[in-house]
Amino acid sequence: MSNLEFLSQRRRHQSPLAGSFFAPMDLSGVSLVQTLASLSEDLIRSHRSPSHLHRKHARSLVCKVKILLSLFQYLSESSSGFLPRWFPISATLCFRELYILIYRAKMLLDYCENSARLWLVLKSEQISGNFRDLNQELATILDVLPIEGLRLSVDVKDQVELLCTNCGKLNPRLDPEKEAQELRTMICEFLDDFATGEAPETQKLRGFLVNRLGISSGLACRSEVEFLEEQIYNQEEDADLSLLGGTVALARYCRFSLFSIDSLNKPHQPDTPSWGERWNRRMLSWSGSDSSSFAVPKDFCCPISLDLMRDPVVVSTGQTYDRASIIQWMDEGHSTCPNSGQLLSDSRLIPNRALRSLISLWCSVFGVPYDSGEVTDGSAETIAAACSSKAAITANMKTAQILVCQLADGSDEAKGIAARELRLLAKTGKQNRAYIAEIGAIPLLSALLSSPDPVTQENSVTALLNLSIYDTNKQLIMEEEGCLSLITEVLKHGWSIEGRENAAATLFSLSVVHDYKKRILSEPGAVESLARLLKKGTPRGRKDAVMALFNLSTHPESWVEMLESGAAVALAHALTNELVSEEAAGALALISKQPAVAHAVAGVESTVPSLIRIMKRGSPKGKENAVAALQEICRKCGPVVTQRVARTPGLGGLVQGIVLTGTKRARRKATVLIKILQRWCGEMTVVVPSMLMMDNSTVMDQSQLVDPSRVLRPTPNLGSGDLTINQPVAISVPVP
Repeated sequence: MSNLEFLSQRRRHQSPLAGSFFAPMDLSGVSLVQTLASLSEDLIRSHRSPSHLHRKHARSLVCKVKILLSLFQYLSESSSGFLPRWFPISATLCFRELYILIYRAKMLLDYCENSARLWLVLKSEQISGNFRDLNQELATILDVLPIEGLRLSVDVKDQVELLCTNCGKLNPRLDPEKEAQELRTMICEFLDDFATGEAPETQKLRGFLVNRLGISSGLACRSEVEFLEEQIYNQEEDADLSLLGGTVALARYCRFSLFSIDSLNKPHQPDTPSWGERWNRRMLSWSGSDSSSFAVPKDFCCPISLDLMRDPVVVSTGQTYDRASIIQWMDEGHSTCPNSGQLLSDSRLIPNRALRSLISLWCSVFGVPYDSGEVTDGSAETIAAACSSKAAITANMKTAQILVCQLADGSDEAKGIAARELRLLAKTGKQNRAYIAEIGAIPLLSALLSSPDPVTQENSVTALLNLSIYDTNKQLIMEEEGCLSLITEVLKHGWSIEGRENAAATLFSLSVVHDYKKRILSEPGAVESLARLLKKGTPRGRKDAVMALFNLSTHPESWVEMLESGAAVALAHALTNELVSEEAAGALALISKQPAVAHAVAGVESTVPSLIRIMKRGSPKGKENAVAALQEICRKCGPVVTQRVARTPGLGGLVQGIVLTGTKRARRKATVLIKILQRWCGEMTVVVPSMLMMDNSTVMDQSQLVDPSRVLRPTPNLGSGDLTINQPVAISVPVP
């Protein structure tokens, strides 16, 4: 195996950002060298003065690239004169490897420059290893580069040879491991203090955070927290999530104990850009000169679909593709890597989380919607699990104490910031939710629901929503005088759509408790506002509204308010929306037991076709809800509606399928529906399985009978009372 082949195999498993990159195959000779020169200039320009923990490594790498730049510039300039415009094949191969190396070096330098300072401390060993890998790979490439065949000048040749010699030596002075170890030890000491129930000394925290790490503002702390939480969700199973979660809690505590809360929304000084601002600059440099005109970086695009990758994954050859595209490629029977043509040794797809994070950040800079293909609903739970250590819990409690004090005595701006932070803190972990409520946050958040500031109002109602997830807090919210009325007021007239949606979600959370349903139903405007949101809200808002209405519909007296407020008709119209149709059908099945509601719902032209569509294509639970609703409508509305249902093409086979394969409740309701259709209509054939129906409601398998031999013979008259069946039977139902 040649040195370059060995390098290629090695790089698949040790690339700085867990992915593979490719040199432009359409370039060769002087055009390839000119591209290398441009890439090198960009790297040098972007990293003139690194200030992070790995700055020594970074400066050394930049110096090496500067020497390579002199080589590329010499070849570019000389090729227009006495040198040919082509190079030996071995040189071209080396130049392509250098393209990959320099590009990966730029990615690594960008990653270090824009990562959280605390993250670089925790991952110091791994990142130092990445720098060493790049150094060794550069030495390998230069070792096989045919310098003699390039006709270099003496000066350039001497520089390249000196670079080759230096790359083969490791300089212990460059390694930041000693400093990183000291900083990691300090983090552990602070967490040990929290684990004993006490906060670390303020002066020690300030010396660590401000003097050693250069995190000198509340906004910088916020960036650290956001970055670390993203890494918690992105980490593989072998990550030390306990240490990472504790560091998040430590950074959050420092943010409010070391810096004034009123200064957290003030912009940074020009010489101390935030993490987000640094990313903005970096992303702009990748895509163009300004944010009004940009192109998607090619390395963010899937090589198969050429679209922005939503869920980048690495295949066995080390190359990265969008998950949906590579799965489709393999499903079509291909067993090779699309880009390299190499045989795929297995079908495993490893998430390229680092690249996904970069894509997400780029999208946030340019306002591009980015819906990652990964399941993210569990991100809050993942972070909560990481922050479940005793140290993290204590740190979060200390932070909550500071925030609640600001809610009580702070300025209007401070109260808004505290509400936002309590919202985020209550999002993760039942310990946080319990403690925040315990120290008196609910009355203070309730008072902010009437705030004239849209952001403060939204954060306050969302904080209450997050707190209500903990069952004990539901009682505290409902018992707080005026709180339910204020939540309803936000639902009706909230300043922002997000605030109104989160108010609906709060009512949904509270309505889980049966004793609170009547109070919510009686609250003026609550049900009517939920119905309005169901009709005109965003997809998320409609989902929250229909779930709240579904919970309320389980109260036996709910139908009166549902009918008078227009919620029943709104639920009928919602049947046409696949996002909420099954929940709407479930609510209608409950409230349509009242004739007035059933007639109102049947009066909506789309009701019956929509219910039948759910019976055809819905989930098992959705089919159960739909057949139950249809059965109630037919039973309460009489022959006119029943005959309209019976005219539906293929209804016999549809009902038969539910009777045979539906849930227990769906089978029972479908059997009752058959009886109703037979009572009011002509004939159609439906096959009923071997079951016993007792008193028109209870369906039993034959196996449940004490003596199956005593079961009566099939009786097809469904309209005359009880029916006992021991064999499948074709039932004739009249159809008009």
